[in-house]
Amino acid sequence: MCGRYALFSDPADLAAEFGLEDASYEATYNAAPSEDLPVILDAEPTALSTARWGLVPSWSDGPREGPDPINARAESLTESRLFEEAYRQRRCLVPADGFYEWTETGDGKQPYFVSRADGRPLLLAGLWETWTPEQKQTGLGEFGEGGPSRDPEPVQSFTIVTTEPNDFLAEYHHRMAVVLGREAGERWLAEDDPSGLLEPGDVELRAWPVSRAVNDPSNDRPELVESVA
Repeated sequence: MCGRYALFSDPADLAAEFGLEDASYEATYNAAPSEDLPVILDAEPTALSTARWGLVPSWSDGPREGPDPINARAESLTESRLFEEAYRQRRCLVPADGFYEWTETGDGKQPYFVSRADGRPLLLAGLWETWTPEQKQTGLGEFGEGGPSRDPEPVQSFTIVTTEPNDFLAEYHHRMAVVLGREAGERWLAEDDPSGLLEPGDVELRAWPVSRAVNDPSNDRPELVESVA
Protein backbone atom coordinates (compact mmCIF):
# COMPACT_ATOMS: atom_id res chain seq x y z
CA MET A 1 0.00 0.00 0.00
CA CYS A 2 0.98 3.64 -0.13
CA GLY A 3 0.22 5.43 3.14
CA ARG A 4 2.76 8.26 3.15
CA TYR A 5 4.71 10.12 0.47
CA ALA A 6 6.75 13.27 -0.08
CA LEU A 7 6.64 16.14 -2.57
CA PHE A 8 9.41 18.68 -2.27
CA SER A 9 10.72 19.45 -5.77
CA ASP A 10 11.00 23.09 -6.69
CA PRO A 11 7.56 24.04 -8.12
CA ALA A 12 9.18 25.44 -11.27
CA ASP A 13 11.03 22.17 -11.85
CA LEU A 14 7.84 20.18 -11.29
CA ALA A 15 5.95 22.40 -13.74
CA ALA A 16 8.63 21.86 -16.38
CA GLU A 17 8.76 18.09 -15.73
CA PHE A 18 5.03 17.61 -16.30
CA GLY A 19 4.22 20.43 -18.71
CA LEU A 20 2.30 22.67 -16.30
CA GLU A 21 2.02 26.44 -16.46
CA ASP A 22 1.71 26.68 -12.69
CA ALA A 23 2.66 24.24 -9.93
CA SER A 24 2.36 26.27 -6.77
CA TYR A 25 2.33 24.20 -3.57
CA GLU A 26 4.00 23.87 -0.19
CA ALA A 27 6.61 21.15 0.10
CA THR A 28 5.74 18.19 2.30
CA TYR A 29 8.06 15.42 3.47
CA ASN A 30 5.31 13.41 5.14
CA ALA A 31 2.05 13.67 3.18
CA ALA A 32 -0.57 11.78 5.17
CA PRO A 33 -4.20 10.69 4.73
CA SER A 34 -6.92 13.34 5.23
CA GLU A 35 -4.53 16.15 4.18
CA ASP A 36 -5.26 18.43 1.21
CA LEU A 37 -2.56 17.70 -1.37
CA PRO A 38 -1.64 18.61 -4.98
CA VAL A 39 -3.11 16.49 -7.79
CA ILE A 40 -3.42 16.67 -11.59
CA LEU A 41 -7.04 16.20 -12.68
CA ASP A 42 -7.14 17.10 -16.37
CA ALA A 43 -5.83 15.34 -19.47
CA GLU A 44 -4.43 18.70 -20.63
CA PRO A 45 -3.55 20.31 -17.29
CA THR A 46 -2.22 23.82 -16.88
CA ALA A 47 -2.03 23.85 -13.10
CA LEU A 48 -2.21 21.64 -10.03
CA SER A 49 -5.48 21.17 -8.19
CA THR A 50 -5.92 20.26 -4.53
CA ALA A 51 -7.80 17.32 -3.07
CA ARG A 52 -8.15 15.52 0.25
CA TRP A 53 -6.36 12.16 0.48
CA GLY A 54 -9.03 9.55 1.20
CA LEU A 55 -11.76 8.98 -1.39
CA VAL A 56 -15.28 10.24 -0.58
CA PRO A 57 -17.65 8.91 -3.30
CA SER A 58 -20.20 11.36 -4.64
CA TRP A 59 -23.06 9.01 -3.66
CA SER A 60 -21.88 8.55 -0.06
CA ASP A 61 -23.08 10.27 3.11
CA GLY A 62 -19.86 12.27 3.19
CA PRO A 63 -16.49 11.96 4.94
CA ARG A 64 -16.46 9.19 7.51
CA GLU A 65 -15.35 9.43 11.10
CA GLY A 66 -12.78 6.75 10.32
CA PRO A 67 -10.30 6.85 7.43
CA ASP A 68 -11.70 7.06 3.91
CA PRO A 69 -10.03 4.74 1.35
CA ILE A 70 -6.51 6.02 0.66
CA ASN A 71 -5.66 3.15 -1.72
CA ALA A 72 -7.57 1.29 -4.44
CA ARG A 73 -6.49 -2.16 -5.59
CA ALA A 74 -5.86 -2.18 -9.35
CA GLU A 75 -7.17 -5.74 -9.67
CA SER A 76 -10.68 -4.83 -8.48
CA LEU A 77 -11.27 -1.28 -9.76
CA THR A 78 -14.10 -2.37 -12.06
CA GLU A 79 -15.67 -4.63 -9.41
CA SER A 80 -15.91 -2.20 -6.50
CA ARG A 81 -18.74 0.30 -6.14
CA LEU A 82 -16.30 2.55 -4.31
CA PHE A 83 -13.99 2.90 -7.31
CA GLU A 84 -15.66 1.77 -10.55
CA GLU A 85 -17.25 5.07 -11.60
CA ALA A 86 -14.16 7.09 -10.69
CA TYR A 87 -11.97 4.66 -12.63
CA ARG A 88 -14.17 5.05 -15.70
CA GLN A 89 -14.55 8.83 -15.53
CA ARG A 90 -12.31 10.53 -12.95
CA ARG A 91 -8.70 9.41 -13.01
CA CYS A 92 -5.98 11.68 -11.63
CA LEU A 93 -2.22 11.86 -11.09
CA VAL A 94 -0.52 12.44 -7.78
CA PRO A 95 2.93 14.08 -8.17
CA ALA A 96 5.54 12.91 -5.69
CA ASP A 97 9.28 12.81 -5.14
CA GLY A 98 8.89 9.43 -3.51
CA PHE A 99 6.86 7.35 -1.08
CA TYR A 100 7.48 5.40 2.10
CA GLU A 101 7.28 1.65 2.66
CA TRP A 102 7.83 -0.27 5.90
CA THR A 103 9.55 -3.63 6.34
CA GLU A 104 9.47 -5.95 9.33
CA THR A 105 12.71 -6.18 11.32
CA GLY A 106 13.76 -7.80 14.57
CA ASP A 107 13.10 -4.59 16.43
CA GLY A 108 9.92 -3.32 14.70
CA LYS A 109 9.05 -1.86 11.32
CA GLN A 110 11.75 0.05 9.46
CA PRO A 111 10.60 2.77 7.03
CA TYR A 112 12.25 3.16 3.63
CA PHE A 113 11.96 6.06 1.22
CA VAL A 114 11.40 4.97 -2.40
CA SER A 115 12.15 7.34 -5.28
CA ARG A 116 13.06 7.30 -8.94
CA ALA A 117 16.62 6.16 -9.49
CA ASP A 118 17.37 9.35 -11.42
CA GLY A 119 15.96 11.58 -8.66
CA ARG A 120 13.26 13.12 -10.85
CA PRO A 121 9.69 13.48 -9.55
CA LEU A 122 7.23 10.76 -10.43
CA LEU A 123 3.48 10.36 -10.83
CA LEU A 124 1.24 8.01 -8.88
CA ALA A 125 -1.96 6.80 -10.54
CA GLY A 126 -5.06 7.95 -8.68
CA LEU A 127 -8.83 8.34 -8.77
CA TRP A 128 -10.80 11.39 -7.64
CA GLU A 129 -14.32 12.32 -6.59
CA THR A 130 -16.29 15.39 -5.56
CA TRP A 131 -18.83 14.92 -2.79
CA THR A 132 -21.45 17.68 -2.61
CA PRO A 133 -23.67 18.01 0.48
CA GLU A 134 -27.37 18.27 -0.15
CA GLN A 135 -29.42 21.16 1.13
CA LYS A 136 -31.61 19.93 3.98
CA GLN A 137 -34.84 21.32 5.34
CA THR A 138 -34.93 21.91 9.08
CA GLY A 139 -37.97 22.31 11.28
CA LEU A 140 -36.96 25.75 12.54
CA GLY A 141 -34.97 28.43 10.81
CA GLU A 142 -32.77 31.03 12.44
CA PHE A 143 -35.82 33.07 13.49
CA GLY A 144 -38.12 30.19 14.40
CA GLU A 145 -39.43 29.52 10.88
CA GLY A 146 -38.76 26.51 8.74
CA GLY A 147 -35.82 27.02 6.42
CA PRO A 148 -32.83 25.41 4.75
CA SER A 149 -29.60 24.49 6.48
CA ARG A 150 -26.42 23.29 4.83
CA ASP A 151 -24.09 20.41 5.52
CA PRO A 152 -20.33 21.00 5.41
CA GLU A 153 -18.66 22.32 2.27
CA PRO A 154 -18.13 20.07 -0.81
CA VAL A 155 -15.15 17.72 -0.56
CA GLN A 156 -12.82 16.98 -3.46
CA SER A 157 -10.85 13.84 -2.67
CA PHE A 158 -8.54 11.21 -4.16
CA THR A 159 -7.12 7.74 -3.65
CA ILE A 160 -3.89 6.16 -4.91
CA VAL A 161 -4.06 2.99 -7.02
CA THR A 162 -1.86 0.08 -5.93
CA THR A 163 -0.76 -3.08 -7.73
CA GLU A 164 1.50 -6.10 -7.32
CA PRO A 165 5.08 -4.98 -6.62
CA ASN A 166 7.85 -5.19 -9.18
CA ASP A 167 10.91 -7.29 -8.38
CA PHE A 168 12.63 -4.35 -6.67
CA LEU A 169 9.71 -3.31 -4.42
CA ALA A 170 8.83 -6.90 -3.55
CA GLU A 171 11.77 -6.82 -1.12
CA TYR A 172 10.03 -4.06 0.83
CA HIS A 173 6.27 -4.66 0.57
CA HIS A 174 3.67 -6.94 -1.02
CA ARG A 175 1.95 -3.98 -2.75
CA MET A 176 3.15 -0.83 -4.49
CA ALA A 177 1.64 2.36 -5.86
CA VAL A 178 1.20 2.41 -9.64
CA VAL A 179 4.18 4.56 -10.65
CA LEU A 180 4.04 6.41 -13.98
CA GLY A 181 6.34 8.59 -16.04
CA ARG A 182 5.00 11.64 -17.85
CA GLU A 183 3.96 9.84 -21.05
CA ALA A 184 2.23 7.03 -19.17
CA GLY A 185 0.60 9.62 -16.92
CA GLU A 186 -0.87 11.41 -19.91
CA ARG A 187 -2.27 8.10 -21.13
CA TRP A 188 -3.74 7.34 -17.70
CA LEU A 189 -5.76 10.55 -17.88
CA ALA A 190 -6.75 10.39 -21.54
CA GLU A 191 -7.34 6.77 -22.60
CA ASP A 192 -10.77 5.14 -22.45
CA ASP A 193 -9.20 1.92 -21.18
CA PRO A 194 -5.89 2.49 -19.35
CA SER A 195 -5.86 -0.98 -17.75
CA GLY A 196 -2.57 -1.76 -19.46
CA LEU A 197 -0.92 0.84 -17.22
CA LEU A 198 -1.90 -0.95 -14.01
CA GLU A 199 1.16 -3.19 -14.03
CA PRO A 200 4.22 -2.37 -11.88
CA GLY A 201 5.72 -0.44 -14.81
CA ASP A 202 9.31 0.09 -15.88
CA VAL A 203 10.26 3.23 -13.91
CA GLU A 204 13.57 2.40 -12.23
CA LEU A 205 13.41 2.92 -8.47
CA ARG A 206 15.80 3.14 -5.52
CA ALA A 207 15.20 2.95 -1.75
CA TRP A 208 17.03 3.67 1.48
CA PRO A 209 16.22 3.43 5.21
CA VAL A 210 14.98 6.60 6.91
CA SER A 211 14.16 7.76 10.42
CA ARG A 212 11.18 6.25 12.22
CA ALA A 213 10.14 9.81 12.95
CA VAL A 214 8.14 9.55 9.72
CA ASN A 215 5.74 7.27 11.60
CA ASP A 216 4.27 10.36 13.24
CA PRO A 217 2.37 12.43 10.62
CA SER A 218 2.95 15.59 12.67
CA ASN A 219 6.64 15.34 11.76
CA ASP A 220 7.25 17.06 8.44
CA ARG A 221 10.83 18.14 7.73
CA PRO A 222 13.57 17.48 5.13
CA GLU A 223 15.49 15.15 7.46
CA LEU A 224 12.74 12.55 7.08
CA VAL A 225 13.96 11.55 3.61
CA GLU A 226 17.65 11.38 4.58
CA SER A 227 19.31 7.97 4.81
CA VAL A 228 20.00 6.54 8.27
CA ALA A 229 22.34 3.73 9.24
